[in-house]
Parts: sequence; structure tokens; C-alpha cells
Amino acid sequence: MGALFGFPEQSDVPSIAAMVSSRRWPLISSYGASGRIGLASLNQSSFDQVIEACKFLDEKWNPKDCGYCCTKNHHTKFFQQGSPDNVLHGTVIDNKVCHPKNNDFYLGTHAGMIGITRQTHYHVLLDQARFSADDLQEFVHSLSYMYQKSTTAIFVVAPICYAHLAASQLGAIYED
Repeated sequence: MGALFGFPEQSDVPSIAAMVSSRRWPLISSYGASGRIGLASLNQSSFDQVIEACKFLDEKWNPKDCGYCCTKNHHTKFFQQGSPDNVLHGTVIDNKVCHPKNNDFYLGTHAGMIGITRQTHYHVLLDQARFSADDLQEFVHSLSYMYQKSTTAIFVVAPICYAHLAASQLGAIYED
């Protein structure tokens, strides 16, 4: 499941929120989409609303949830020690620069030209499944390979890219 919200620093511009989700095997990599337009930003209450919406659609839905948000637009870059090269794809940074008590990590999922690869900052909001840190990081890394437009890993998990596409389409309809 992925969701994309607007930009809170632009409070006068309506946010476009889109969510993509798949729960049925073997269609686990096919995502249905839903979108809304309004003034919103991602916070804990937004996450709670997502959970309630899922329960509204299916009263029996009660899985062990794992929710995280990712920050794509930050100004943090990582390089290999003693070298100007990028960190290797699949590199997890989860100590020293991360919050000492919150469950967060940076993940560099893709290879790229020197100095332009982006590591995404993930914040774990909910972990009822009780993933170990390594298992969750591996799961998130695996999701970066599920984008159908690419044969390699992308810089963020595929559901977020699909939510971005759904929000872009909704924005185009809204402008017309």
C-alpha cells in the first residue's frame, strides 16, 4: 500500500492525496487507486484515517500492520568512507545519523552516477507484525524492485511511485 500527500509548506494550495493498495495474491503487484483533493499533510491522524478506511472497506480486515512513511526530499547524502563514490545499492544507514529512539533508517536502493543517487529516509510509524529491523529493511528494499517501468531498483518503494502517478492523474483532472 502506498500513499502520497501534498506539501504542507504550501498551505494555500490544495493537497492531492492518492492511495494505492493490493491485498490479493497473485495480483499483489497490481494496484487499485483512490484519490482525494483537500488541504492535508501527512501526520499520525492521517495514518489512523488510512487504517479506518481499510476497515470500512472490509470489516474482517485485521492484519498485523506495518506502516512507514518515507521522506524523499531531504538534503542528506551518503558516500563511501574515504571515497567520493556513492554507497552501494542496498546500503542501510540506521545508526549515528538516525534518531536514537525512533525507528527510522536511510536506504540507498539504486545505483547511479556519482553524487546523484538519493537515499530515502524511512520512518516506521506502526509495526504490529514485530519485524526485526533487518527484516523490515529487506522488505522495504525488495519493494523498490517491484516498479513495472524499471528492470532495476528505484530510489523509493514502488507503491509510493504508483500513488504519485495516481495523484498526478487526479491533479490533471482537477485542473481541467
